[in-house]
Amino acid sequence: MIEVNGVSKAFSFPDVRRDTVREHVFGLFRPPQFRVLSVLDAVGFAVKAGETVGIMGRNGSGKSTLLKIIAGIYPPDRGTVRVHGALTPILELGVGWNPELDAIDNIYLIGCVMGLRLSEIRTGIDEILAFAELAPFANLKLKHYSSGMAARLAYSVAFKAVREVLILDEIFAVGDAGFTLRCEERFRQLSAAGHTILLVSHNPEIIATFCDRALLLEGGRILMDAPGNTVADRYLELLTEPAEIAPEPAA
Repeated sequence: MIEVNGVSKAFSFPDVRRDTVREHVFGLFRPPQFRVLSVLDAVGFAVKAGETVGIMGRNGSGKSTLLKIIAGIYPPDRGTVRVHGALTPILELGVGWNPELDAIDNIYLIGCVMGLRLSEIRTGIDEILAFAELAPFANLKLKHYSSGMAARLAYSVAFKAVREVLILDEIFAVGDAGFTLRCEERFRQLSAAGHTILLVSHNPEIIATFCDRALLLEGGRILMDAPGNTVADRYLELLTEPAEIAPEPAA
């Protein structure tokens, strides 16, 4: 269902810091200098239909960048990605919200962005609000919501908009214990219904419990592709080792 072949990605950023007016003025006569940071290096794997695959790795190992490439947010520098089915990414929650609108209007706004039909949104509003436990605040402008309330609303809309393929970034890291349990139950339902799921998490228990197999990223490369519990154990060991830095790409 998902095919990732030889995907590499690097970002460039200014390598010269200019703090004073003098540095800025004289910097105008020098060619700009940039440093290249390689984030992913020839990553390749496949996910079968109905499979739940986890991704683990230390901060900076390339996990979120990989998800964004699969979701089509970033283009790869090299390699190809193919997703054979409709995809729902749940990555940066809250992007696109309008704080001057109430919860119901924002559900319509984000629901349409995520591919829901107006009829689906109209019939699903009560379910979305109930899942987020926000029905009493349905007519309150989003700017008055706490960050936790806004996150619960975002997850609730996203779970309603799920298609064949679902990619998640730290799905169980938001909300109180009750909301987390509802998310876990919804996750189990989606998995049992045959959805293909790609899940990033730093929580070894989540990966070991919910994932058929998992990938361990280190320095922008796949260090291990194995059953979820095996990768979770290796990840804990990896945290005690020096971090590997991905090489700068060849010019």
